[in-house]
Order: sequence, then structure tokens, then C-alpha cells
Amino acid sequence: MSQVLLIEDHQTVRDGLQLALTRQGHTVHAVGTGEQGLERLRTTPSEVVVLDLMLPGMDGFEVCRRIRQLGDLPIIMLTARNDDMDVVAGLEAGADDYVVKPVQARVLEARIRAVLRRTGGDSRRGGDRAGPEQYGALTIDRAALVVSKDGTPVSLAPTELRLLLELSHTPGQVLSRQQLLEAVWEHGYLGDSRLVDACVQRVRAKIESDSSAPVFIQTVRGFGYRFGPL
Repeated sequence: MSQVLLIEDHQTVRDGLQLALTRQGHTVHAVGTGEQGLERLRTTPSEVVVLDLMLPGMDGFEVCRRIRQLGDLPIIMLTARNDDMDVVAGLEAGADDYVVKPVQARVLEARIRAVLRRTGGDSRRGGDRAGPEQYGALTIDRAALVVSKDGTPVSLAPTELRLLLELSHTPGQVLSRQQLLEAVWEHGYLGDSRLVDACVQRVRAKIESDSSAPVFIQTVRGFGYRFGPL
């Protein structure tokens, strides 16, 4: 049973999702504003946040940024429309995934389970090599799920870590966005490259000396990404 914090201002939607997720075995704490959500996080343990972007007062983008500053808690955002600007802005703010309204409870529940598997350290690329791997200044310890640069630990959200582990498993091999969607987010049938591109940008900002000239995660135009340095 997982602890879910639902931040949604529309009461009908909030009540419906809370009921549906509860029936699936989750414990759901539901609030109507971003301020209430941040306060709830300070008092009640949560394993995943489901966050509406369009909130009164403090909007979902700011709430997402503040949650991400607090730690690596997974965030699934709800957006009222499949708007590229909203989706990209939410992903850049630190969200791990998103669901477009009107929300189908079974889709949201599947996304929650997927992100919780990533949070639990269930990496398909973890623990299959002995000892830490060294790539220039970057060290990846798959067994401990720890990444460091120049000896300093790098704080990566679960989805960011899984993406880096997936890419670095086969240095020099190009992986398409579709392959990364299926391996990391587990719902590649959507063909949504925005999830991959935004996550790559966040990882680059943390591990690259110059994210505009990346060494470790390189773009192969028209196809996907490969892990270096080569």
C-alpha cells in the first residue's frame, strides 16, 4: 500500500480520483491548494505526489519546484490539455511524468505504480556489474545506486537515475527516445519524446560541466541519445 498526496483544486475530480486510487489499495491524502500540499508534506509521509498544474494561488509549476527542492519525491502532474508549453514547463520544473485531463483512473494508477517501481530502486540496469564504474570525472555505482562527480555525490531523482543507468549500461550505443520511454517510463506506446528530452536536460545540468556541450549524454540528431565520453 502506497502513500499518495493528491493536490487538485476541483473537488469533483479530487473526490473521484481519491476514491478510485483508494480502491486500488493506495492511501490517498487529498488537498485543494498548493500551499496545503506543501504543508501536508511537512507533516505526513508520502511516496508520490499527483499534482494539478492549474491551482489557485501558488500554481502547480511553483509547487513542483518547491517539492523538488525538498528532495527526490516522485511527481506526476495533471494538465488540463495536452499543451506542449505546459507539459514541457512542468517537466522542466521537475515532474517525472504527466497525465492529461480528463484523467482515466486506471491510467493514473498505472503511472503511479511505474514511478513507485523506479523509486524503489527497481532498475533493470542495477547490480549487474561488479564495483563502481568510472567515466572520466563521473562514477556510477549500480549496486548502491549512487552517482558522483569528482568524488561529490550527485542528487538524482529516481527517474533521472534510471535514465542515466539505462544509457550508461551500453556506452557508445545509441538508444532511441522510444527505447528509453519503454525502459524508463514503461509506457512508450505514447511516443512522447518530451519526457525523455526534459529528463535528459535535467540530468545534464547535474553531471555535465557545460550542459550546452555535453560529454556524458550526447544527442544523436533524429534518433536519440548515447552515453560517452567516446
